[in-house]
Amino acid sequence: MSRRPIITLPDPLLRQASAPIERVDDELGRLIDDMLETMYEAPGVGLAGPQVGISLRVFTFDDGQTGPSFMANPVLFGGEGELLEEEGCLSIPGPYHETKRYARIMCSGQDVDGAPLELTGGGLLARIFQHETDHLDGMLFIDRLDDEGRRSVLAELRRIELGLEDPPSKRRLTRRSEG
Repeated sequence: MSRRPIITLPDPLLRQASAPIERVDDELGRLIDDMLETMYEAPGVGLAGPQVGISLRVFTFDDGQTGPSFMANPVLFGGEGELLEEEGCLSIPGPYHETKRYARIMCSGQDVDGAPLELTGGGLLARIFQHETDHLDGMLFIDRLDDEGRRSVLAELRRIELGLEDPPSKRRLTRRSEG
């Protein structure tokens, strides 16, 4: 296993739709292992292929209850309710902003062996599914914000990059979604 660099905004790969996983093989297994190591070391609760420079429909996740997990070719459906909580992103390091997501959603795809997999997520797990699938579609959480929210996140990111502001504490990750 080896840690991979996490690409950040404004890298154009973050804005491209990812290609489907065509076959499950040892190379994909190594990618999953690398992504999990990278996700935990960051630290984060989810990580999508494009965030490590791989334009494939794959993400890893761990909501603290399901353990290290993986999904290939995810499809979301059956979204219910609404959840408004702070959300961050390893590809936009630092800022968090309240982001509206479904409170519960189903995610189907393939597991590490290529077998069909269907999971239902609520709360943080639902947020992870939606956040990571957005990455696979070339979207970032800031795309779900209104103009004021997006400007606020980008301004905070700029202040952090310039050293004018310290990034938020990493302890937020235990309760918040970042991936």
